[in-house]
Amino acid sequence: MSKLKKLKVIKFILNDKEVQYPGHPGVVVLDYVRYLKNLTGTKIGCREGDCGACTILVGEIVLDKMRYRSMTSCLMPLANANGKHIVTIEGVNMDILNPVQQAMSDEGATQCGFCTPGFVMSLAGFCLRDDVVDYQKEALAAIDGNICRCTGYKSIQRAVSKIAEICSKRAGEDVVKYVAKNKILPSYFENIKEKLAILQLSANASASIAKSEYFVSGGTDLYVQKHDVMPHSELSFLMNKNELQGITEENGICIIGAASSVTDLIESPIIRKAFPNFETYYKLVSSTPIRNMATIAGNLVNASPIGDFTAFFLALDASIEISDNVSTRIIRLKDFYLGYKKLSKKPNEFLKSLSVKLPSQKSRFNFEKVCKRTNLDIASVNSAMLMELDGSSILNANISAGGVGPTPMFLKKSSEYLAGKKVSLDVIEELLRIAQTEIAPISDARGTVEYKRLLLNQLIKGHFAVWYPEMINAEFLTM
Repeated sequence: MSKLKKLKVIKFILNDKEVQYPGHPGVVVLDYVRYLKNLTGTKIGCREGDCGACTILVGEIVLDKMRYRSMTSCLMPLANANGKHIVTIEGVNMDILNPVQQAMSDEGATQCGFCTPGFVMSLAGFCLRDDVVDYQKEALAAIDGNICRCTGYKSIQRAVSKIAEICSKRAGEDVVKYVAKNKILPSYFENIKEKLAILQLSANASASIAKSEYFVSGGTDLYVQKHDVMPHSELSFLMNKNELQGITEENGICIIGAASSVTDLIESPIIRKAFPNFETYYKLVSSTPIRNMATIAGNLVNASPIGDFTAFFLALDASIEISDNVSTRIIRLKDFYLGYKKLSKKPNEFLKSLSVKLPSQKSRFNFEKVCKRTNLDIASVNSAMLMELDGSSILNANISAGGVGPTPMFLKKSSEYLAGKKVSLDVIEELLRIAQTEIAPISDARGTVEYKRLLLNQLIKGHFAVWYPEMINAEFLTM
C-alpha cells in the first residue's frame, strides 16, 4: 500500500463519462474496463496484441483536433490512458446498430462473435480518420490487426467495402462532426474535444511511482514479456512526456523523440520524403493497433535480435541520446548492443531521442524481411542496407541484419568491403561470402542455421535487385 499512496489519480474519459482511477497505473486498460467497469464487450484473447479481440479507440487532442487511433487494450497501461478518450465497443453502441455493425450483420461477417467487437472498433477508428486517400484500400488495412477464425474473411471484406463507401462521402467535412451527424457513431463524440481540454488541465501527465524498476513507453514488448509483474512493479511512464515526442529535421539530420510511435513515423512528412518506399517497409512491421502504440525507443531497448526498426536504424548509422534525468550522453546505435539482451545502458537510464542523417539523392536505402507468416509476424531474418554513391562507385555502405546472431547486427566487414567498389555480380558474390563470416545464427522456431544463412544471402541480393533490376536476374537470385 505504501507504493500506491505515492500515485496520483489517473483521469480520462471512458466512452461518454469522465472516470478517475487511484490505483496502480500499470494495470492494463483491458482489465480495468472488464473487471472494474463491467464493460465485457472488450474481449480477452491472446493478451499479446496479436488477435485484436480487445481493440479499443484512444482519442487525444493533436494540433487542436481530435485524433483517434485503434489500440490493443491488453497491452496498454492505464497510465497511457491519462488525459485521453478511451472508447470501448459499448461506447459506439446506439439505439439501433450503427452502420459498421449493420454492415457486419448484413454481410454475415460474424459467426461465433468473439472477434466481432474488435473488428467493429478497428473500423470505427477508420471512420474517424481524416487523412484517408484510398478508402477501399485503407479500410481493409484498418483491420489488419484483427483475427477471425470462423468466417474466412470474405464476408468481412464485403462489410468493409460498404463502410469505405459510407466514409468516402465525407467530402472534407470535419470527421468527428461527420460521423456524429450521420449517425455513424454516437452524437456525444462531438463534445469530447471540449470535455477533454478541460480534463487535461487537471490530469497528471506522468502518473508513475517514484522509484522505477521499469521504464514503460508503448508497452507492446514489455507487457508481453512481463504481463503478470507489471501491475505490481515500480514503473515510470514515458509515453505521454512531450519532450520525448516529435520528429524534426535540421540540416539533413532527423531527430526522432523516443516516445514517437511507428505510426508517427508513417505520418511524418520528413520520413516519407526521405524514404519514398516507407509504406512498403512499415507494412512488414506488425499491425495497425500495435504500430499505433509501439515506440521507437521500445523497439531499440527491447534488444531483440530481430527487431525490425533496430535493423532499419542500424543501417542508417543512427545515434541515440540516453538520460538518467540528470545528465545525457550520446552513443551510436551499433555500440548499444553488448550481448544477448545486454545494453550499454544503466538501469536508471532511458532513451530520449534517436538521430539519423537522412539519405541524400546520391543514396540508396532498402529494408527487407522474411517471416513465417506473410503478415503480422516477427522476422526469421531481416536486413537493411544504405549505399552512398558517386556516379557508379560506392562511396560507403552500411549493412545490418537481424536473426543471425545474439544481437541486432551491423555487418562491419561487409560494409567496409563495398567502399570504392562498383556494383557487379562478382562484387555481390564476394559481399555474400564476407557476410557469411560475420554472422552466427542458431536453429530455433524461426528456422535452421542453414535456412537463416540462406535468407540473409537472399535479402542482400534483394537490396540490389530493388536498385539494379537490370543486373539481378532470376538465375542469380536462385544461386
